[in-house]
Amino acid sequence: MDTGTDTVAEVTEQVEPQAERSPALEALLLGAGDAARAAIEEFSGADAVGEYLGSAFEDPAAATHRFLAVLTGYQGWQWAVVVAGYPGADHVTISEVVLVPGPTALLAPQWVPWEERVRPGDLSPGDLLAPPADDPRLVPGYLSSGDEELDELAGEVGLGRRQVLSLEGRLDAAQRWHDGEFGPDSAMARATRRVCRECGFYLPLAGSLGTVFGVCGNEMSADGRVVDGEYGCGAHSDTPVPAGTGSPLFDPYDDGVLDVANRPADGS
Repeated sequence: MDTGTDTVAEVTEQVEPQAERSPALEALLLGAGDAARAAIEEFSGADAVGEYLGSAFEDPAAATHRFLAVLTGYQGWQWAVVVAGYPGADHVTISEVVLVPGPTALLAPQWVPWEERVRPGDLSPGDLLAPPADDPRLVPGYLSSGDEELDELAGEVGLGRRQVLSLEGRLDAAQRWHDGEFGPDSAMARATRRVCRECGFYLPLAGSLGTVFGVCGNEMSADGRVVDGEYGCGAHSDTPVPAGTGSPLFDPYDDGVLDVANRPADGS
Protein backbone atom coordinates (compact mmCIF):
# COMPACT_ATOMS: atom_id res chain seq x y z
CA MET A 1 0.00 0.00 0.00
CA ASP A 2 1.38 3.37 -1.02
CA THR A 3 1.81 6.01 1.69
CA GLY A 4 1.15 9.69 1.34
CA THR A 5 4.89 10.33 1.67
CA ASP A 6 5.68 8.16 -1.34
CA THR A 7 3.07 10.01 -3.41
CA VAL A 8 4.48 13.42 -2.49
CA ALA A 9 8.01 12.29 -3.30
CA GLU A 10 6.87 10.97 -6.68
CA VAL A 11 5.14 14.27 -7.55
CA THR A 12 8.17 16.27 -6.44
CA GLU A 13 10.45 14.22 -8.65
CA GLN A 14 8.15 14.94 -11.60
CA VAL A 15 7.81 18.71 -10.97
CA GLU A 16 11.37 19.70 -10.09
CA PRO A 17 12.94 18.79 -13.45
CA GLN A 18 10.22 20.86 -15.20
CA ALA A 19 11.12 23.90 -13.08
CA GLU A 20 14.55 24.06 -14.72
CA ARG A 21 14.66 25.86 -18.06
CA SER A 22 16.15 23.86 -20.86
CA PRO A 23 18.45 25.65 -23.36
CA ALA A 24 15.78 25.19 -26.01
CA LEU A 25 13.10 26.82 -23.84
CA GLU A 26 15.40 29.71 -22.96
CA ALA A 27 16.13 30.29 -26.63
CA LEU A 28 12.42 30.14 -27.44
CA LEU A 29 11.46 32.69 -24.76
CA LEU A 30 14.33 35.11 -25.40
CA GLY A 31 13.91 34.86 -29.15
CA ALA A 32 10.26 35.93 -29.09
CA GLY A 33 11.02 39.62 -29.63
CA ASP A 34 9.28 39.75 -33.00
CA ALA A 35 6.18 38.09 -31.58
CA ALA A 36 6.19 40.55 -28.68
CA ARG A 37 6.44 43.54 -31.05
CA ALA A 38 3.62 42.18 -33.17
CA ALA A 39 1.45 41.91 -30.06
CA ILE A 40 2.05 45.59 -29.25
CA GLU A 41 1.29 46.64 -32.82
CA GLU A 42 -1.95 44.68 -32.71
CA PHE A 43 -2.79 46.23 -29.36
CA SER A 44 -1.90 49.88 -30.02
CA GLY A 45 -0.65 50.29 -33.60
CA ALA A 46 2.77 50.12 -35.23
CA ASP A 47 3.50 53.79 -34.56
CA ALA A 48 3.25 53.31 -30.79
CA VAL A 49 6.26 50.99 -30.42
CA GLY A 50 9.88 52.11 -30.60
CA GLU A 51 13.26 50.47 -30.29
CA TYR A 52 13.80 47.12 -28.59
CA LEU A 53 15.20 47.50 -25.04
CA GLY A 54 15.91 43.89 -24.09
CA SER A 55 14.40 40.94 -22.23
CA ALA A 56 14.53 39.22 -18.85
CA PHE A 57 13.09 36.06 -17.31
CA GLU A 58 10.12 36.36 -14.96
CA ASP A 59 10.04 32.69 -13.92
CA PRO A 60 11.16 29.34 -15.41
CA ALA A 61 8.43 29.47 -18.07
CA ALA A 62 8.06 33.19 -18.84
CA ALA A 63 10.10 36.16 -20.03
CA THR A 64 9.39 39.87 -20.49
CA HIS A 65 10.39 41.80 -23.61
CA ARG A 66 10.56 45.59 -23.36
CA PHE A 67 10.21 48.25 -26.07
CA LEU A 68 10.32 52.03 -25.96
CA ALA A 69 6.80 53.49 -25.97
CA VAL A 70 6.11 56.16 -28.60
CA LEU A 71 2.97 57.75 -27.22
CA THR A 72 2.05 61.38 -26.56
CA GLY A 73 2.25 62.09 -22.84
CA TYR A 74 4.21 58.90 -22.07
CA GLN A 75 7.79 60.05 -22.49
CA GLY A 76 10.16 57.59 -20.83
CA TRP A 77 7.56 54.82 -20.60
CA GLN A 78 8.05 51.31 -21.96
CA TRP A 79 5.98 48.51 -23.41
CA ALA A 80 6.37 45.27 -21.47
CA VAL A 81 5.24 42.05 -23.17
CA VAL A 82 5.22 38.84 -21.14
CA VAL A 83 5.63 35.66 -23.19
CA ALA A 84 5.26 32.13 -21.83
CA GLY A 85 6.24 28.68 -23.03
CA TYR A 86 6.77 25.10 -21.92
CA PRO A 87 9.48 22.53 -22.63
CA GLY A 88 9.12 21.14 -26.14
CA ALA A 89 6.90 23.99 -27.38
CA ASP A 90 7.60 25.43 -30.83
CA HIS A 91 5.99 28.84 -30.16
CA VAL A 92 5.31 31.20 -27.24
CA THR A 93 2.04 32.47 -25.82
CA ILE A 94 1.51 36.19 -25.29
CA SER A 95 0.43 36.53 -21.67
CA GLU A 96 0.32 40.29 -21.16
CA VAL A 97 0.94 43.62 -22.91
CA VAL A 98 1.25 46.59 -20.55
CA LEU A 99 2.76 50.07 -20.31
CA VAL A 100 5.27 50.47 -17.48
CA PRO A 101 7.30 53.52 -16.39
CA GLY A 102 10.96 53.53 -17.29
CA PRO A 103 13.74 55.06 -15.19
CA THR A 104 13.19 58.53 -16.72
CA ALA A 105 9.39 58.42 -16.91
CA LEU A 106 7.38 61.36 -15.63
CA LEU A 107 5.13 60.02 -12.87
CA ALA A 108 2.30 61.53 -10.89
CA PRO A 109 3.14 62.51 -7.29
CA GLN A 110 2.69 59.83 -4.68
CA TRP A 111 -0.95 59.58 -3.64
CA VAL A 112 -1.71 61.29 -0.35
CA PRO A 113 -4.94 60.56 1.57
CA TRP A 114 -7.48 63.36 1.46
CA GLU A 115 -7.32 64.07 5.19
CA GLU A 116 -3.57 64.66 4.87
CA ARG A 117 -3.92 66.96 1.86
CA VAL A 118 -6.29 69.43 3.51
CA ARG A 119 -4.44 72.55 4.62
CA PRO A 120 -5.47 75.51 6.77
CA GLY A 121 -7.69 77.81 4.71
CA ASP A 122 -9.07 75.03 2.48
CA LEU A 123 -12.39 74.78 4.31
CA SER A 124 -15.22 76.54 2.46
CA PRO A 125 -18.96 76.94 3.11
CA GLY A 126 -20.73 73.58 3.06
CA ASP A 127 -17.57 71.50 3.61
CA LEU A 128 -17.47 68.95 6.43
CA LEU A 129 -14.17 68.23 8.16
CA ALA A 130 -14.20 65.71 10.99
CA PRO A 131 -11.20 65.57 13.35
CA PRO A 132 -8.87 62.58 12.95
CA ALA A 133 -9.56 59.50 15.04
CA ASP A 134 -7.79 59.72 18.42
CA ASP A 135 -6.88 63.36 17.74
CA PRO A 136 -4.31 64.22 20.46
CA ARG A 137 -5.59 67.82 20.48
CA LEU A 138 -8.93 66.73 21.94
CA VAL A 139 -9.94 64.97 25.12
CA PRO A 140 -13.40 63.98 26.41
CA GLY A 141 -15.21 66.83 28.13
CA TYR A 142 -15.22 65.04 31.48
CA LEU A 143 -11.42 65.16 31.60
CA SER A 144 -9.30 68.11 32.60
CA SER A 145 -8.57 70.47 29.72
CA GLY A 146 -5.43 71.84 31.34
CA ASP A 147 -6.99 75.27 31.88
CA GLU A 148 -7.62 75.65 35.63
CA GLU A 149 -10.15 78.47 35.27
CA LEU A 150 -12.13 76.64 32.60
CA ASP A 151 -12.16 73.35 34.54
CA GLU A 152 -13.22 75.10 37.73
CA LEU A 153 -16.07 76.94 36.00
CA ALA A 154 -17.30 73.78 34.26
CA GLY A 155 -17.34 71.95 37.58
CA GLU A 156 -19.28 74.70 39.33
CA VAL A 157 -21.89 75.14 36.62
CA GLY A 158 -22.17 71.44 35.84
CA LEU A 159 -21.99 72.01 32.11
CA GLY A 160 -19.51 70.74 29.61
CA ARG A 161 -18.83 69.81 26.02
CA ARG A 162 -18.36 66.32 24.66
CA GLN A 163 -14.77 67.17 23.78
CA VAL A 164 -12.41 69.97 24.80
CA LEU A 165 -8.89 70.97 23.87
CA SER A 166 -6.25 68.90 25.57
CA LEU A 167 -3.11 70.47 26.98
CA GLU A 168 -1.30 69.35 23.82
CA GLY A 169 -3.96 70.96 21.67
CA ARG A 170 -3.72 74.25 23.58
CA LEU A 171 0.07 74.32 23.35
CA ASP A 172 -0.11 73.50 19.64
CA ALA A 173 -2.54 76.36 19.00
CA ALA A 174 -0.47 78.76 21.11
CA GLN A 175 2.70 77.95 19.20
CA ARG A 176 0.90 78.34 15.86
CA TRP A 177 -0.50 81.75 16.84
CA HIS A 178 2.84 82.90 18.21
CA ASP A 179 4.68 81.93 15.02
CA GLY A 180 1.97 83.16 12.65
CA GLU A 181 1.06 86.38 10.88
CA PHE A 182 -0.02 88.06 14.13
CA GLY A 183 2.92 86.99 16.26
CA PRO A 184 5.83 89.09 17.54
CA ASP A 185 8.18 88.00 14.75
CA SER A 186 5.94 89.10 11.87
CA ALA A 187 7.00 91.97 9.61
CA MET A 188 4.21 94.21 10.96
CA ALA A 189 5.25 93.65 14.58
CA ARG A 190 8.91 94.31 13.84
CA ALA A 191 8.03 97.66 12.26
CA THR A 192 6.64 99.18 15.48
CA ARG A 193 7.66 99.50 19.12
CA ARG A 194 4.10 99.41 20.49
CA VAL A 195 2.59 96.04 21.46
CA CYS A 196 -0.98 94.74 21.61
CA ARG A 197 -1.10 94.06 25.35
CA GLU A 198 -0.85 97.84 25.91
CA CYS A 199 -3.46 98.69 23.23
CA GLY A 200 -7.02 99.80 24.00
CA PHE A 201 -8.35 97.63 21.17
CA TYR A 202 -6.84 94.46 22.71
CA LEU A 203 -9.39 91.99 24.15
CA PRO A 204 -7.59 89.27 26.21
CA LEU A 205 -8.80 85.69 25.83
CA ALA A 206 -10.36 83.97 28.81
CA GLY A 207 -8.43 81.38 30.78
CA SER A 208 -4.74 80.68 30.75
CA LEU A 209 -4.34 81.58 27.07
CA GLY A 210 -5.40 85.13 27.95
CA THR A 211 -2.03 85.72 29.60
CA VAL A 212 -0.43 85.65 26.15
CA PHE A 213 -3.16 86.10 23.52
CA GLY A 214 -6.13 88.28 22.80
CA VAL A 215 -8.44 89.37 19.99
CA CYS A 216 -7.96 92.60 18.07
CA GLY A 217 -11.02 94.87 18.13
CA ASN A 218 -9.72 97.48 15.69
CA GLU A 219 -11.49 97.23 12.33
CA MET A 220 -8.57 99.08 10.71
CA SER A 221 -6.06 96.46 11.84
CA ALA A 222 -6.26 92.73 12.69
CA ASP A 223 -9.97 92.95 13.49
CA GLY A 224 -11.35 89.71 14.96
CA ARG A 225 -7.99 87.91 14.76
CA VAL A 226 -6.19 86.23 17.63
CA VAL A 227 -3.03 88.25 18.22
CA ASP A 228 -0.02 87.67 20.43
CA GLY A 229 0.29 90.19 23.25
CA GLU A 230 3.71 91.08 21.84
CA TYR A 231 2.33 91.71 18.35
CA GLY A 232 1.96 95.33 17.31
CA CYS A 233 0.89 97.53 14.43
CA GLY A 234 0.68 101.14 13.38
CA ALA A 235 -2.98 101.40 14.43
CA HIS A 236 -2.19 101.10 18.16
CA SER A 237 -4.56 103.12 20.35
CA ASP A 238 -1.60 105.18 21.64
CA THR A 239 -0.39 106.15 18.17
CA PRO A 240 0.02 109.97 18.18
CA VAL A 241 -1.44 112.16 15.49
CA PRO A 242 1.32 113.19 13.06
CA ALA A 243 2.29 116.84 13.17
CA GLY A 244 1.33 119.11 10.26
CA THR A 245 -1.81 117.28 9.19
CA GLY A 246 -5.03 119.01 8.13
CA SER A 247 -5.52 122.50 6.71
CA PRO A 248 -2.96 125.15 7.77
CA LEU A 249 -4.12 127.74 10.33
CA PHE A 250 -4.62 131.30 9.09
CA ASP A 251 -6.24 134.59 10.22
CA PRO A 252 -9.25 135.58 8.13
CA TYR A 253 -8.96 138.87 6.27
CA ASP A 254 -11.30 141.29 4.49
CA ASP A 255 -10.45 141.55 0.84
CA GLY A 256 -12.59 144.67 0.67
CA VAL A 257 -9.84 146.78 2.22
CA LEU A 258 -7.33 145.98 -0.51
CA ASP A 259 -6.12 148.85 -2.71
CA VAL A 260 -5.99 148.11 -6.43
CA ALA A 261 -3.22 149.92 -8.28
CA ASN A 262 -2.88 150.17 -12.04
CA ARG A 263 0.45 149.02 -13.41
CA PRO A 264 2.26 151.56 -15.59
CA ALA A 265 2.28 150.75 -19.30
CA ASP A 266 6.05 150.84 -19.53
CA GLY A 267 6.25 148.09 -16.93
CA SER A 268 8.38 150.16 -14.51
